Amino acid sequence: MPEDKEYAPVPLGQAAAEASAATDPEDPVKSPPRPSSPATSTRKACFAVLQSWVSRKFMTGCVVLFPIAVTFFITWWFIQFVDGFFSPLYAKLGFDIFGLGFLTSLVFILLVGIFVSSWVGSTVFWVGEWFIKKMPFVRHIYSASKQVSTAVSPDQNTTAFKEVAIISHPRVGEYAFGFITSTMVLQTDKGDEELCSVYVPTNHLYIGDIFLINSAEIIRPNLSIREGIEIIVSGGMTMPQVITSLEPTPRKSQIRLDRVMTV
Repeated sequence: MPEDKEYAPVPLGQAAAEASAATDPEDPVKSPPRPSSPATSTRKACFAVLQSWVSRKFMTGCVVLFPIAVTFFITWWFIQFVDGFFSPLYAKLGFDIFGLGFLTSLVFILLVGIFVSSWVGSTVFWVGEWFIKKMPFVRHIYSASKQVSTAVSPDQNTTAFKEVAIISHPRVGEYAFGFITSTMVLQTDKGDEELCSVYVPTNHLYIGDIFLINSAEIIRPNLSIREGIEIIVSGGMTMPQVITSLEPTPRKSQIRLDRVMTV
């Protein structure tokens, strides 16, 4: 016969304490899960919608205010930087007026432009430029900065960018922005061929490659020099939606912008 199990008597108080501990509402492990009420689910859904709405509006405000803040910061820094050229001079004279040095700098730049436009000023400028180009390290910095300033200069000359160009590079079906700097004639046994020197920037505007391309294979878009520089510097973010060729070319007159490269 099977042996009878012996049960030890348990006091009534101890049994009640064990039952209370097994269903302790403060212990999330021991307490049974409570069914969520419809009111709680509604509050959670409203809170999630409100949180999403606040997050979107906050990001919208950041997107709107960020370019404004950057513009004001750079403008304020530029005013303080230019004002610092002549403000110490006015401070020694007893004039502590903010902005007076900035206005003086603008007048000084205007006078320099008028002086350099004259024959005497251009001669003095040529002599100073000759000395700068003889310096080993400074001449490279000066040449790069002068190329950029000359490109946006209102006085178009032989050293400025002539036109914005779009060439097929680096392979057929892909295009790259560049600037026509000069033209030349290549004389071969097959005859004369007109080539254009196209400067394609690879590091904003300071460093780039030069390609000699047949003039008929170059697409000349309806973009000014400044618009082309803005496209290069901004990494293509200021590119218009449609670019139309000004002159008829063997290729299509309109370029798909997803195939254009800003190298």
